[in-house]
Amino acid sequence: MVDSAMPLTALSGLLAERASALAEAVASPLTQPAYLDLVRRSQEVDDLAGQVLRLCVQQSRDAGHTWQEIGDLLGVTRQAAFQRFGKPIDPRTGEPMDKTVRMLDAAERALAIVKDVLEGRMDEARRTFNAEVLAAFTDEVRGNGLATVAGLVGAFEGFGRTEPFVRRIGDHTVVDIPLCYEAGEMKARVAFDADEKVAGLVIIPPETP
Repeated sequence: MVDSAMPLTALSGLLAERASALAEAVASPLTQPAYLDLVRRSQEVDDLAGQVLRLCVQQSRDAGHTWQEIGDLLGVTRQAAFQRFGKPIDPRTGEPMDKTVRMLDAAERALAIVKDVLEGRMDEARRTFNAEVLAAFTDEVRGNGLATVAGLVGAFEGFGRTEPFVRRIGDHTVVDIPLCYEAGEMKARVAFDADEKVAGLVIIPPETP
């Protein structure tokens, strides 16, 4: 396990070392690589690269760069950049907010819920709703919402190729799931509350922060 408190220079050096070892393992003509070992090495490189990116963003912020500049560089909105890398302060306590995602199965659960809603299995979906959503998410609301989306981008064709995006926002775990329609792309957003019940479910344009 890599020490998350390592300075950027040491972390970058370790990343270069692990990436070089991965490249050698992939390119070696002497022995057939052990594919599961390549997966392990690749995961190590990916984890290290994520830590390096986070530290670089932190240093950029410390140097006075804006979330807009960082978001533009990463190809996301400034709000998306802040949600991924920012350190929000809880106005209730004045303490840094905990952004740790504790729902390890949030993506899988959100995907199943969205499938149920899109395919009309509302009895299944409603078992996951909290009281507020259960009262508000009627069959009429579902029908009107899906009709609005169909009017914008046509018929639903399937889920996108990219993985669901999971993060902690305040007291909620939020999952964005890419959706493909005949005339465009959308995303489903599912928010889970502290009791791991669905506190919100919407279909929105992919560029929505």
